[in-house]
Amino acid sequence: MDGAALPSLLPKRFADWFAARGWAARTHQLEMVAKAREGRHALLIAPTGGGKTLAGFLPSLVELSERPPANGPRGIHTLYISPLKALAVDVERNLLTPVVEMGLDIVVESRTGDTGAARKQRQKVRPPDMLLTTPEQLALLCAWEGARGLFEDLRCVILDEVHTLWPTKRGDLLALDLARLQRFAPNLRRIGLSATVDDPNLIREWMSPGAEVDLVRGPPGPAPVVNTLVSEGRVPWAGHTAEHAMEEVYEIIKRQRTTLIFVNTRFQAEFAFQRLWELNEDGLPIALHHGSLAAEQRRKVEAAMARGQLKAVVCTSTLDLGIDWGDVDLVIQLAAPKGAARMVQRIGRANHRLDEPSQALFVPANRFEMLECQAAIEAIAENSLDTEQRRAGALDVLAQHVMGCACSEPFDLVALYDEIRSAGPYRDLAWEDYEAVVDFVSTGGYALKTYDRFRRIVQGPDGLWRARNADTVRRHRMNVGAIVSPATLNVRIASRRGQAGRKIGEVEEGYLEMLDPGDTFIFAGQVWRLVAVTGVDVLVQAAPNANAKMPSWGGSKFAISTFLAGKVRRMMSDESAWTVLPADVREWLEAQRDRSVIPAPDEMLLETFPHGKRHFMVVYPFDGRHAHTTLAMLLTRRLDRLDIGPLGFVCNDYAMAIWALKPMDGLDLDALFAEDMLGDDLEAWMDESFMMKRSFKACALISGLIERRMPGAEKSGRQVTFSTDLIYDVLRRHQPDHLMLRCAREDAATNLIDVARVGRLLSRIKGKIRHATLPHLSPFAVPMFMEIGRERAPGGAADMMLAEAAEDLIAEAMS
Repeated sequence: MDGAALPSLLPKRFADWFAARGWAARTHQLEMVAKAREGRHALLIAPTGGGKTLAGFLPSLVELSERPPANGPRGIHTLYISPLKALAVDVERNLLTPVVEMGLDIVVESRTGDTGAARKQRQKVRPPDMLLTTPEQLALLCAWEGARGLFEDLRCVILDEVHTLWPTKRGDLLALDLARLQRFAPNLRRIGLSATVDDPNLIREWMSPGAEVDLVRGPPGPAPVVNTLVSEGRVPWAGHTAEHAMEEVYEIIKRQRTTLIFVNTRFQAEFAFQRLWELNEDGLPIALHHGSLAAEQRRKVEAAMARGQLKAVVCTSTLDLGIDWGDVDLVIQLAAPKGAARMVQRIGRANHRLDEPSQALFVPANRFEMLECQAAIEAIAENSLDTEQRRAGALDVLAQHVMGCACSEPFDLVALYDEIRSAGPYRDLAWEDYEAVVDFVSTGGYALKTYDRFRRIVQGPDGLWRARNADTVRRHRMNVGAIVSPATLNVRIASRRGQAGRKIGEVEEGYLEMLDPGDTFIFAGQVWRLVAVTGVDVLVQAAPNANAKMPSWGGSKFAISTFLAGKVRRMMSDESAWTVLPADVREWLEAQRDRSVIPAPDEMLLETFPHGKRHFMVVYPFDGRHAHTTLAMLLTRRLDRLDIGPLGFVCNDYAMAIWALKPMDGLDLDALFAEDMLGDDLEAWMDESFMMKRSFKACALISGLIERRMPGAEKSGRQVTFSTDLIYDVLRRHQPDHLMLRCAREDAATNLIDVARVGRLLSRIKGKIRHATLPHLSPFAVPMFMEIGRERAPGGAADMMLAEAAEDLIAEAMS
């Protein structure tokens, strides 16, 4: 459509409303109206503050304002899907403004997990014109026996912050439900909204693989202003909390109206919040917001933010997607950002005005992070963002969906298969896998088919599949969703007979995934040896004189993105790029160049040297903590077979250090890092480790094999772990190719150990390992040694001991 004709698409009532507010409808908003007139699917990419949400709703508001009076009850016209409950409620509040001010006869309501039961029931009988909800609530509605009637009048689905949904299991479930809605309402159009997308084609394929999705772009807006805080002109050699800069961060907060302080973990959030409160002599209203807080506490913080009552909020990714808070004028990122796209999203939380740049400040916690922050600043300036990988839909999610379809209405096997393949992640689903999923839902699989509890759907005389009974339906609806929160295990001292004794604390299950019995680790400032994991208990013995093989980790839960890691490697190898770095970081890089090696971007540096009574290998792949941890575990297995006597390792996002009894200078490095380590070595390690059981538990919960919530009760995380471990052991013995074991294996390889990234790493460095044999540790190795020292130092003495040790380490490295 000609651009000059776009304004004519807007009815006078709407044009007058824009004019009364001193606005004019933006071109991308009018384009969305034009796409709706043509019945086209569309993906809108527009910056925060550019009226993106209104652009998504505007076509529906226009359609609803022009509809003729109803002769009877109508279903939902527009369905809005948000990844966050708080965002759905906030959008409801914002959407009511134009509805009320224009006097539109349109009912807008939200439906989240916090919505009352009476209102939810009434929405099924008298649905609103626009329903704002979450993927989980949509899955529940699709599993309701009245789903077809509720959605047969549906004209539009709006998917907000679509970039956060599509590459996840939540995205798999949502895509399946979209395919179901399209079957109920064939004329349904889909709208995706996002501010941060590097490859729109991946999202368009996910949104609707069978029909073209038009791309609409909003104006780019001014580039964000991003700076780096170099506290007192120096960057620490090591650390991950940015504690050294907290006084300056506090002074910056005092000068702003409202500041969002993002960190990457709940541990860091708690630490930063406590440190700011210690400095808060002015009594500033500073709040904390992260996923472990009670929902009521989070809502209080969000409400106070909306009223402009807070000076600062320390938060994790719970506020990445944000509510439209106009008073936020600065975003601070404590420690490294890990991904350019994530930072663009976070920066967009500041200054929701399209014509003014957002302001952000990076606070690197160490020198490697300084490189990462600079790389992120350049990526943001170039608008170069991280790209997610295309993925196939998970089969445990598909099992949940198949059960949900049976709860709603009987289904034909072939017709449902065709419907499922119209969902983006499942377009290549093989018939054999589909049959295996249906068999799993109907019997539990070969090894479990004798147990009546796993028989959830049955085939009737008419050939259609349906839910077995009302109780099965009720239990399914109580357990819908693809988010599995980590459970905790008790850490107990093992008696001489190997029985559970005194409890010394609790840990999340993921804490111990990389350990085997006999391995040592840090907990509560002490070294312990793992004896066994039995049910919900971790049995340990004190090992005060042992080296900790697996230090605890207070760093980021996010791995540095492949894209950002590549930029760091290129910056590090280009001396002309060092000029923008602080003087002490430049001197550090120059010292590394002169005393060891700065590798080329396609090379991997490997250093070997003695230190104390041990021999060290420090490797610098810059490929993220998960990949490094996996690689280190596999390398220690190989070094053990070579009789090198590996004693332990430590990893971060940039490097890993392994220490051993014997020198590692003369090893065949090409053989040591050969890609075949992802074969038998990986298989043996995964079979021996606890991570498979943890992955299996998550898959079992999502698929419905195990239910956490039961009518009148809810299983604790420990009870769930006990149940899934029993089933896991049965399946491994009697049906090793069971569907859920396949799912668990794929999940572990993808999410816990990042096998694909390790594979790309090994392929990238083949024949390109730069080995530096050194007389002592290098400048680059100092941060790794300080990480080892931090983990070894108990309690509050850590910083004092490290300060003394750091001087000696630095002096040795710089000699």
